Amino acid sequence: MKRSVLLIVLCVLGLSGCEWLKGRSTKDNLDPPAELIDFDATAPVRKAWSVGLGGGIERSGTRPRPVETDGVVYASDLEGSVVATDLISGKQRWRIDADKRLSSGPGVGEGLVVVGGLDGDVIALDRDTGSAKWATNVSSEVLASPAIADGIVVIRSNDGRVFGLNATDGARVWLFDRGVPLISLRGNAAPVLRDGQVYVGYDNGKVVALQLADGNQLWEQTIATPEGRTELERMGDIDGEVVASDGELYMVTYRGQAAALARDSGRVLWTRDMSSFTGVSVAANEVYLSDADGSVWALDRQSGSSLWKQDALAHRWLTTPAVYGDYLAVGDYDGYLHILTRKDGTTAARFRPADKAILAAPLVVGAHVLVESTDGELAAFVLEAAN
Repeated sequence: MKRSVLLIVLCVLGLSGCEWLKGRSTKDNLDPPAELIDFDATAPVRKAWSVGLGGGIERSGTRPRPVETDGVVYASDLEGSVVATDLISGKQRWRIDADKRLSSGPGVGEGLVVVGGLDGDVIALDRDTGSAKWATNVSSEVLASPAIADGIVVIRSNDGRVFGLNATDGARVWLFDRGVPLISLRGNAAPVLRDGQVYVGYDNGKVVALQLADGNQLWEQTIATPEGRTELERMGDIDGEVVASDGELYMVTYRGQAAALARDSGRVLWTRDMSSFTGVSVAANEVYLSDADGSVWALDRQSGSSLWKQDALAHRWLTTPAVYGDYLAVGDYDGYLHILTRKDGTTAARFRPADKAILAAPLVVGAHVLVESTDGELAAFVLEAAN
């Protein structure tokens, strides 16, 4: 059975022990986080609202991320809460207690809100009311947000299996079974659906494309082949956001590569040596990511070459940067939300919406950016229009 190891950040946060390094002292080997320096705020961003979801993720090591559709934000909590909140006002539309330990963020589509749990539970709720529609189980815990399209709910379980479930009743339509390494980072990249295809990043540094209708494999591409004498040294997970944009896929691995692929064939367009616990975001001409050392990078989308690197937040265990107009939004281990300029990565605003870590990438919806912290706080900020 696969063993998932927690990120070193969880040792820092006290969310889990450091057993995954098999007795090695991590606290003595960790580089201290960069001190935050004073600056003149230039981004007209203000806090709009915040709501408590529940008790947070506790020691689960999960990274649930909210999702938005039609002006409603959906978020979940380890204690079993699923909450629908109005994007503009922050007023609660509905809240339910699933009575399960929920480990994934919600997926929304086909009139459903679907969440996964630590015990392999998959629960579908009515998007408008929160009433239960169906429930089923898969073979392992669900850490990645479900994806829904064309009558199919796609679930990635932690044992490497991908399930295609009927959106009407949860019945299994297909199963794709892929082995995973003995040891990997804790977390899974969420499946990405585009144009009738499913793209899945794996813990062995590979990306697989499946047919959404039947789960048949279309292609497979190796992004990185980590080398080393031990399982720990050979970890090459794709754990963060995989982005499908136009005819391309973008992703980054741990101890491996950032890469761009052609979506139709998996052909490698470019790679760049890079290591990240998280994923990437993509704008018109740039790819943004936070590397394993806490530096924020802007890469040229066409070639992968570096446009700039910002290391002012080094070793602060950053989330994936989210594109936010002319800015980037990135969370850190100490509950801070940093607003950086896309031009060169300088700090334009800073907030501390929570006392605990922000592990999941911020969610940008128009002028709003939302973050969910490990203590169950969901906060929204808004970028004011220029005068």
